[in-house]
Amino acid sequence: MAARRRDERDLVGLTVLALLSVRPSHPYELHRLIVETHKDYVTGLPRSLYHAVDRLAAEELIAPAGTTREGRRPERTVYEITPEGGAELRSRLRRLLEEVGSDSGAFLAAISLMGCLSPGDAGRCLRTRAATLEGMVVAADAHIGGLAASGLPAILTLEVECDRALRAAELDWVRGVVARLESGELDWPGSVRSTLMDGLLAEESPRE
Repeated sequence: MAARRRDERDLVGLTVLALLSVRPSHPYELHRLIVETHKDYVTGLPRSLYHAVDRLAAEELIAPAGTTREGRRPERTVYEITPEGGAELRSRLRRLLEEVGSDSGAFLAAISLMGCLSPGDAGRCLRTRAATLEGMVVAADAHIGGLAASGLPAILTLEVECDRALRAAELDWVRGVVARLESGELDWPGSVRSTLMDGLLAEESPRE
């Protein structure tokens, strides 16, 4: 196994792993699907995508599965996710869902790809996140109370109020998603996988 240092915030690589967990594809297909499904957090296309594919292949998280040709186009290498790649995908998604940080884009990406986890797994991760957020809101309330008691002008503490409001709003949303998961309101995972497949199959006809 090649030695490697993985970037947990590699959203392009994470997306490639997620899409290949649906079916083997070549990079052009992956590019097309990222655009069609509005994965807008993936930037630097197409260069970033091809770099991610090369990096994941070197790390043995994906592997060549064959080649394909469309019309008179050159042959393209089709990649599939490896068992280690599947484990890595799920591990990264769990961490991004659970851990509250300053990078909201990483959380949005994890939400976008959450269908790669089981409903129970996703629910556990979101409940962990909710518990962290709840603690942050309580701590912010105490902080705001202490600042008010100190006589500090409110204009100097607005950033604390803003952060508290953002955390509270996220907490409400996460709790709502957990409730929808537990009630079965969210279709899982068939709708997620079929949506991705429809995006791939819609462009299957050869283009000259």
